[in-house]
Amino acid sequence: MVVALLTAAGSGTRMHQDIPKQFIHVDNKPVIIHTMEAFQQHPSVDAIMVVTIDSWSEVLWAYAKQFNITKLRWVIPGGTTGQESIRNGLDALIKELSYDDIVMVHDGNRPLVSSEVISNSLVTFAAHGSAVAVIPCTEVVFESDNGISSCVSTEREKLFRTQTPHTYKLGELLDAHKEAEKRGLTGMAASCMLMKELGRMTYFSKGSEENMKITTLEDLKIFKALLHTKEDAWLK
Repeated sequence: MVVALLTAAGSGTRMHQDIPKQFIHVDNKPVIIHTMEAFQQHPSVDAIMVVTIDSWSEVLWAYAKQFNITKLRWVIPGGTTGQESIRNGLDALIKELSYDDIVMVHDGNRPLVSSEVISNSLVTFAAHGSAVAVIPCTEVVFESDNGISSCVSTEREKLFRTQTPHTYKLGELLDAHKEAEKRGLTGMAASCMLMKELGRMTYFSKGSEENMKITTLEDLKIFKALLHTKEDAWLK
């Protein structure tokens, strides 16, 4: 079984809005529903879990019914950190699924994840046992201790920006979270960072510039624009 585990437990403080960013409406539907629809429509995804703010759980179920998200099987309360939220989801899944079932951890506020990105994640997982969506870094990157000046740069050809989904075997990812807890490793909302700290290899799958994470009002504006942008026919 392939399960999309969507994290949507953030309060969205950087948005400075009255409701969490994942529940802000864009084109008459919440951001989280846009994200859920991407996995609902993908033929290889069997079920969806959303880890969210407990007080919003019933609202999410209602939205899922309204927008016909039939693959939604679980809505789980999040933790105080992203790492805790993912762990809550994994703990719930292992009670019903097997160690070798596949879990795709994805940010609930990345609503433009494409079918191609999801498919490539699963193909990479099948080949290597894990997959993390990435895109190459195209900008010059400086290192700075004070955030004001620098004379040290990093070769961008060696840099890759991670996105989601992060795809693993359910049991292996849960074991990694348990090991992290034993070692006192905290604050790792990104599963790939947790795996790196445990010395595990990360295999890259294809990401996309459009697969953006909505965390600010500026991001929301870009998302709205992309929703209404069609690719010109002459582009190859």
